[in-house]
Amino acid sequence: MRVVMFGYQTWGHRTLKALLEAPEHEVALVVTHPPSDHAYERIWSDSVADLAADHGVPVLLRNRPDDPELLERLAQAQPDVIVATNWRTWIPPQVFELPRLGTLNVHDSLLPRYAGFSPLIWALLNGEKEVGVTAHMMDAELDAGDIVLQRAVPVGERDTTTDLFHKTLALFGPITVDGLALLATGRTDWTPQDRGQASFYHKRSELDSRIDWTWTAEELDRLVRAQSDPYPNAFTYYRGQRLRVIEASVSRGVYGGTPGRVFIPEDGGVVIVAGAQARYGTSRGLRIERVRLDDGTELPAAEVFRTMGGYLTQAP
Repeated sequence: MRVVMFGYQTWGHRTLKALLEAPEHEVALVVTHPPSDHAYERIWSDSVADLAADHGVPVLLRNRPDDPELLERLAQAQPDVIVATNWRTWIPPQVFELPRLGTLNVHDSLLPRYAGFSPLIWALLNGEKEVGVTAHMMDAELDAGDIVLQRAVPVGERDTTTDLFHKTLALFGPITVDGLALLATGRTDWTPQDRGQASFYHKRSELDSRIDWTWTAEELDRLVRAQSDPYPNAFTYYRGQRLRVIEASVSRGVYGGTPGRVFIPEDGGVVIVAGAQARYGTSRGLRIERVRLDDGTELPAAEVFRTMGGYLTQAP
């Protein structure tokens, strides 16, 4: 099968690698984005362009796939199918409808939920019990086409987004090759997405990592794990200094008071009062265990919070 691939970062790299290794497929052209300075695009940044070039596959760099030269090159490639993985902008109908078998998009969530950006982070924040990957037919609405295949993995009790990235990344190559095998049979009876269950998420930015101490300790624990290295860490301010929280957990004890209060040492960490209902004395706190300063220095929480009292805040 002749394949054109649209892909970017490590997800695209892994997908392209699987296509190159599959003897039944010929990759005729690769379209990828130029390198980006966006914080979430500098990580997991294995180069799709370099992998394609190493295998003699022509490469086009584009931010958007809608110029006349690109359309001409696509027509010349005569693909049976387009595969898209982690392409960051809308692909127009004149592109995704061009191949005789259409365009197979591979997205790192269990659609219809968590369409859009950073689905693993959002899923972990929301306490989902499983995450996964969906191969679906592309249509005019982003991440909304009929589902060809889905594969799921469980979210462990202490998993970070980094853990979930590695779990789901391993699915990308196999689900792509298996999805193309299903398309090759001529089937078209794919599963429509239930749009009543759909959710579409925006790109994350720096403010999305800022700790709001009115969240419950359980929610803040998930935020810290969701913003695990190499992602931008969850952060707060203490006495005018930014602290990036890199290790934390829910306290053993129940502590009442005002959210953000530096309260008490516990099990090698320091507990911060958390939750909008903390004043009732029924909430657990967030036990901070390790932080990182802006200069990169990492410290145990006990070395930062040497005396109890004072507050962690959302601004210096």
